[in-house]
Amino acid sequence: ERWVFDVDTNKKCLKDGSTQEKSEKDIMREIQAIIRQITSSVTFLPLLEEPCTFDLLIYAPNECKVPEKWEESDPKYIAKSNEVRLRSF
Repeated sequence: ERWVFDVDTNKKCLKDGSTQEKSEKDIMREIQAIIRQITSSVTFLPLLEEPCTFDLLIYAPNECKVPEKWEESDPKYIAKSNEVRLRSF
């Protein structure tokens, strides 16, 4: 199973180190929308009886500072996979 979340950054903020203000209410609304999409997609997910672990693959620009513990990796594709498109905002 592979989940993809695209996070767009404000390039101006990255360039000059500034921040973009967003109200806590707006942030919470966006997080709630993502959680609703994930929980509503449970009918598409396989039922797993045993404990599982997950690897997170994060694609970042080369100039982006990342934690030292992160490792570089190639994309991980799943053969014969199905895709379910969730709403974006």
